[in-house]
Amino acid sequence: MDHLDQLEAQSVYILREAYHSFSNLCMPWSMGKDSNVLIWLSKKAFCGKIPYPVLHIDTTYEFPEMLEFREWARKEYDLDLIVKINEDARAGRGTYTQSVGYETHDPVTVTHELKTVALQQVMAERKFDALITGIRRDEDPTRAKERYFSPRNAEFEWDYKDQPPEFWNQFTTAIEPGEHIRVQPLLDWAEVDIWRYIEREKIPIPTMYFARPGDDGKKYRFRSLGCWPITKPVESTASNISEIIAELLVTKTSERAGRAQDHHERNAMQKLRAKGFM
Repeated sequence: MDHLDQLEAQSVYILREAYHSFSNLCMPWSMGKDSNVLIWLSKKAFCGKIPYPVLHIDTTYEFPEMLEFREWARKEYDLDLIVKINEDARAGRGTYTQSVGYETHDPVTVTHELKTVALQQVMAERKFDALITGIRRDEDPTRAKERYFSPRNAEFEWDYKDQPPEFWNQFTTAIEPGEHIRVQPLLDWAEVDIWRYIEREKIPIPTMYFARPGDDGKKYRFRSLGCWPITKPVESTASNISEIIAELLVTKTSERAGRAQDHHERNAMQKLRAKGFM
């Protein structure tokens, strides 16, 4: 059993433990590389049919190519897909005095209102008790503090200073009313592991990850996918998965360098995640 086999086996085990432990499970899906690996692992874990709904939090600032991929994947994988938009925030109604968007607000505020609050809304509507997420420890120092089964309180807050121990694969599954657990099967995967697995398994992914010419004559690709106003590509000539893997082995550019909300203020990601962001 090689390294990828070990990662796959552990992730499948965590997915099955989550399905056994929780009665109303959901998997947020961004359509990015990590969440598409989760789709693939879920199919493997449950004999080809994903037994829980897949949730896309739509900020209305999605790249058109991502929406096309969403529709293709919904049909290809026969997904029970939920699409959630914080309609009140976008329309500036209810408790909002104006429309929330990148044209009028900073990236951290928009991320919180259009992603985290939208997630809170759908959790209240659907009463999900656990979410399967695609976060990895190597993405960000804040995510490195996570556990495989990580509790969130009724206010969606994450106490990153007091995480439960997980000795001998004993996971936290007990929750109080209104609370939920974040289940993280990819926690031990590195970015290069994700790409090696995508290459080995031939997992379909959006073409935005591959280099294409820019207006300046140079080539660029996306390392991480998010809202189009705040997600920028990095200079790269990697046009296939083998070239991406080779690039990752030598690059000094961080994976989320092109995501503006991470860099808007000091500890922006930690503040967002403490309030419930993925």
